[in-house]
Amino acid sequence: MQITTTAVSLTVEDVTTSAAFLQRHFGYTEQMSADGFVSLAHPGGGVNVVYLRRGLEVLPEEQRHRIADGVILAFVVEDIAAEERRLREEGVVITLPLREEPWGEKLFQVADPNGVVVELVEWAEQKEQ
Repeated sequence: MQITTTAVSLTVEDVTTSAAFLQRHFGYTEQMSADGFVSLAHPGGGVNVVYLRRGLEVLPEEQRHRIADGVILAFVVEDIAAEERRLREEGVVITLPLREEPWGEKLFQVADPNGVVVELVEWAEQKEQ
């Protein structure tokens, strides 16, 4: 099997606001859209993000009314402190403040208008023991 593209599909109440959030604050661009659907890609590569409106009839019956709950959309970045400052300046609410974990991961979280958690991560250099 050869995988040519990877996407994560998230079901939300309002597709337009989630898509606009990723476009405005994270540089995603719209690849295609229809009623209740939008597919986004990032010019730097990585995973595409697809938003589907909750209740959309093209979804299987058992999936139609689920929402993206408990999902974390994580992006690895190079200068996490600068990204946190930028997002604060853009008015994005930081839902989990910047912190560093003992294993060397720096991270913080924000949430889009539908409550989808977006986590930014930077891996700190490992210290020799």
